[in-house]
Amino acid sequence: MKEEEIRRLVKIVEESNIAEIEITETRWGKSTIKISKNSSGAANSSTHIIQAPSPAAPLLPTAPAPVAASPASAEAKPVTSSGADIKSPMVGTFYRSPAPDADPYVEVGSVVKKGQVLCIVEAMKLMNEIESETTGKIVEILVESGQPVEYNQPLFIVEPA
Repeated sequence: MKEEEIRRLVKIVEESNIAEIEITETRWGKSTIKISKNSSGAANSSTHIIQAPSPAAPLLPTAPAPVAASPASAEAKPVTSSGADIKSPMVGTFYRSPAPDADPYVEVGSVVKKGQVLCIVEAMKLMNEIESETTGKIVEILVESGQPVEYNQPLFIVEPA
């Protein structure tokens, strides 16, 4: 991992309520990043482990930079269903599948378990797997693949089981 990338990660950690970040690199060019974030108090924390692709073989192509969008198109789609929101833990680009030619992780109506991967949010060339925070059924997918997402933006609505 380059020094500039590490500096950006440190800046993100400082600007959020992330409690811990651990980066491990192998001699084969793969990186593992462990990020712990406080949920509601110091005693509760959630941990996400992210496998970063090697520079020679990225998982997904980088989305083209968006053309200047009108403020109306940049706003998040309003949440219309009841249920638990699965929100983006970071700013980045949303992908529904692990590769452009692969099937999406989940569809509307899919039954998911807590910890199951729902999508990927690409941030700073790192592919971050977003996991379900609850067991239930996907009621609504609020973002299209390839769209930019904001921190805390709702991505899915899950009807708890």
